[in-house]
Amino acid sequence: MTLRNRLAFAACVLAFSVSAVASPGSHADIGQPAAAASATRTVNIEMTDLAFSPKTLEVKAGETVRFVLVNKGQLLHEFNLGDAAMHAEHQKEMLKMQQSGAMTTTGMHHAGMDHGAMGQGSMPMAGMTHDDPNSVLVEPGKTAELTWTFSGTRDLEFACNVPGHYQAGMVGTLKVAP
Repeated sequence: MTLRNRLAFAACVLAFSVSAVASPGSHADIGQPAAAASATRTVNIEMTDLAFSPKTLEVKAGETVRFVLVNKGQLLHEFNLGDAAMHAEHQKEMLKMQQSGAMTTTGMHHAGMDHGAMGQGSMPMAGMTHDDPNSVLVEPGKTAELTWTFSGTRDLEFACNVPGHYQAGMVGTLKVAP
């Protein structure tokens, strides 16, 4: 399937998708950000257009992992740690960012944005920044890092929540083991 067809498919899936009914947890439920120097291991993740490599990961509860994210694709991608409900909620925020013009297929627009014009009245629209500690955006050809200390034992996902990407399969499994 060509990139154009995959993107068209992703857009269709997004248009017809139904929001998750579950109440999302917070990032604190899955752990907390950490300094790169405190990482006990580094995991390199390659992002291509609509795929992660590797697609599955296992970490231990209490482990601090430094993720090095390399976007080898032509599109903006996100690396976001969470469960399915968290991703469903974050996808709504990302869609608003795209619809407002704050985010394009290749990057974020920060300079010159009239945040007051995006919401109702003079209040800026919620979710216009991408500053969740469990998430990072990586522009095409760029590298970024996220260091995280995992808590609890549960099954999580790492996903790209740029509109349509998750639905097109840009999601991996992350098991947090004891």
